[in-house]
Amino acid sequence: MSKKKKEQAKQAELENQQLDESTEAAAEASAKANDKEKEQALRDVLHIRRTAKEVKRYTVLMRVTGLIAVALVALIAIGYAIAYFYNKYGSFTIKVNKYDMVNQGLSLSETPDFDKTNSMLTADIVYDMTNISGEDLPDNIDKVNGNHNGRNYIAYTFYLHNSGKDTITYEGDLTISNVTKNVDEAIRVAVYTNGEKVVYGKTKSDGSGKESDCDEEFITANQVMHTKVEDFKKGDTTKYTVVIWLEGNDPDCVDDIIGGVIKMQMDFKIIENT
Repeated sequence: MSKKKKEQAKQAELENQQLDESTEAAAEASAKANDKEKEQALRDVLHIRRTAKEVKRYTVLMRVTGLIAVALVALIAIGYAIAYFYNKYGSFTIKVNKYDMVNQGLSLSETPDFDKTNSMLTADIVYDMTNISGEDLPDNIDKVNGNHNGRNYIAYTFYLHNSGKDTITYEGDLTISNVTKNVDEAIRVAVYTNGEKVVYGKTKSDGSGKESDCDEEFITANQVMHTKVEDFKKGDTTKYTVVIWLEGNDPDCVDDIIGGVIKMQMDFKIIENT
């Protein structure tokens, strides 16, 4: 083979080698590109999955937050409702058993003419009541019908009437339904029955008996008094006035009871009819 042909063959071999190297490099580049694409695709899938989880977690969080918000609103609403009904029914309420009212005609009224009868009456609340002396109460305090509170006392006059056909015997109980900060230790309750006054107070804290300004002690820690009226004929009416105040001369009337709350109720029921 001539020298020229040898050079040409050598040149062709070199070109083929370069072509192979270029092809191999292109293949490697293509492979790398494909790997990058696959890696990016995998990243995209993982990102989508992560995003989906985040969306789900966010959705769950928002639902939980919403439920908590609803629960808080409900609790606040319940709190306001309790406060509303507590205030609505005042510091002192009077009730007659509804069965006795419907079937026996025992009913309540704020006026002696009984133009409007009820099974329950409610005295207005006195807020921030401070202590006074029982001697400071008005002399005619049992001469005014319905609510006639003073600045520092609760006064309520009502009438119990037998509008039925039978002669009955009824009982009444004045009880403490709620009290805080031991404010009942210094509370006085005057009950006027057809003008006759009896003042009730808790037994002295040392257990030595009734306070000097009281006629009677509370029957129990929660029961102020009990009354029983027999031979209550058709058309008979009993007038009651209940006065509640904080007695400043009581040794238990101390700063510790400031902010205390007391709530009382008086319940009447028929125990016998003839």
